[in-house]
Amino acid sequence: MVKKVAIIGAGISGLASIRSCLEEGLEPTCFEKGEDVGGLWKFSDHAEEGRASIYRSVFTNSSKEMTCFPDFPFPDDFPNFMHNSKLQEYITAFAKEKNLLRYIQLKTLVSSVNKRPDFSVTGQWDVTTEKDGKKESAVFDAVMICSGHHVYPNLPKESFQGLQLFKGKCFHSWDYKEPGIFKGKRVLVIGLGNSGCDIASELSHTAEQVIVSSRSGSWVMSRVWHGGYPWDMMFITRFETFLNNNLPTVISDWWYVKQMNARFKHENYGLMPLNGTLRKEPVFNDELPARILCGTVTIKPNVEEFTETSAIFEDGTVFEAIDCVIFATGYSYAYPFLDDSIIKSRDNEVTLFKGIFPPSLEKPTMAVIGLVQSLGAVIPTTDLQSRWAVRVIKGTCTLPSVKDMMNDIDEKMGKKLKWFGKSNTIQTDYIVYMDELASFIGAKPNIPWLFLTDPKLALEVYFGPCSSYQFRLVGPGKWPGARNAILTQWDRTLKPTTTRIVGSPLKPCLFCSWFRPVLISVLSIAAFLVLF
Repeated sequence: MVKKVAIIGAGISGLASIRSCLEEGLEPTCFEKGEDVGGLWKFSDHAEEGRASIYRSVFTNSSKEMTCFPDFPFPDDFPNFMHNSKLQEYITAFAKEKNLLRYIQLKTLVSSVNKRPDFSVTGQWDVTTEKDGKKESAVFDAVMICSGHHVYPNLPKESFQGLQLFKGKCFHSWDYKEPGIFKGKRVLVIGLGNSGCDIASELSHTAEQVIVSSRSGSWVMSRVWHGGYPWDMMFITRFETFLNNNLPTVISDWWYVKQMNARFKHENYGLMPLNGTLRKEPVFNDELPARILCGTVTIKPNVEEFTETSAIFEDGTVFEAIDCVIFATGYSYAYPFLDDSIIKSRDNEVTLFKGIFPPSLEKPTMAVIGLVQSLGAVIPTTDLQSRWAVRVIKGTCTLPSVKDMMNDIDEKMGKKLKWFGKSNTIQTDYIVYMDELASFIGAKPNIPWLFLTDPKLALEVYFGPCSSYQFRLVGPGKWPGARNAILTQWDRTLKPTTTRIVGSPLKPCLFCSWFRPVLISVLSIAAFLVLF
């Protein structure tokens, strides 16, 4: 019997899961609450409860070569960093090309997912859905949750003394759409993440004054990296990861801080993180430093207290006559259709093996796709997650014992505490995580073997950008075009920017980006040995 899989959400994670089910001969049915595919990237001019929401001006933080599905490159003429409408166009094209739309039921809400009475034997679930006021229930052999983690705004009003007295407007960035209504206003943005910085920078062109309040600071990176190349194609490489994970901590931390401060000194702008060596996700914003220099955005510490019209900061300064407070304070993950004990199996924290499988289930027939965060792009991550998850559901791959899974979760939490400052964060080390998942299904590139058999490809794979194509070179789901896609990725990167020909487009030197840190590390170690 072909196994039937319920997929909740038709965003990026849901589409990846449908395709993975089809590749393994399973029968997917995807339920999408909205009117179209795309999830987070499907822009709407008003926020809808229970759905992710973006503002009109959102652009991607990952470049197109690092973002694409691994067997479906973006068109050559697409920009490297895309407006949300351009990415939505690509997502729709992918769904049509792979014939996924026929498996999606739009305008359908999943209201409950429950274990069947014989779950310990069958692993089956009762899934109840609602459409046009009518409820239906069906039995599925497995469930893949692909509803994302930007749906339920975290609005910590109780953390700010006096906020109930404030007479101006107060809302979460989830509700923000465009800057027009803020012309001439005095705006306080709380939070220094991507949304907070984007909104502050955008409002600074129309508002009278914008202040950003940050509790802990953040590194701010530009999409334009050394030599003018996309940041992630220079920064997310296998060799860079090897150095970060194997150099002495003092050298690795020093080099990381130096890279983060390459464009400007964060101390001079009030942006410096409290602990600069933590690998917390940086903010990507090309405009914020300039807006601070121009005086249209000011950075302040945490708010200590609100009054009816002003905010008093921890340094004693006051922002008066505030018209609006925007909370860019992130999101909470919630699955209202599911018993909390299944996902939050310990201390009310999300507890998932490899960020995907609830370890305590008697049968591994539920997977959460897309609930991880890293410097890498979402699409390749969810593609690989779903490929492994579907093979576990099918029975081709098996999971360790509950004890071993919990030990692995504890070990990872310890590492996350060291690298990111929080043990329960959904952040992870992109390449290490991707290689781990790829190894489970036999899709991890064998680098030493590549150097022996295909040195040209090996150099690009190891020293060049760790693009998604690498995870379709071998194993199940192998794509015949992966090798050529890797060798031509810089051509597609340079194509949309070389619109005025003034010479041959210059590709980066694979060795230049890492020569300096290696040389500095060697000299530092040599000096340490000589002195001590």
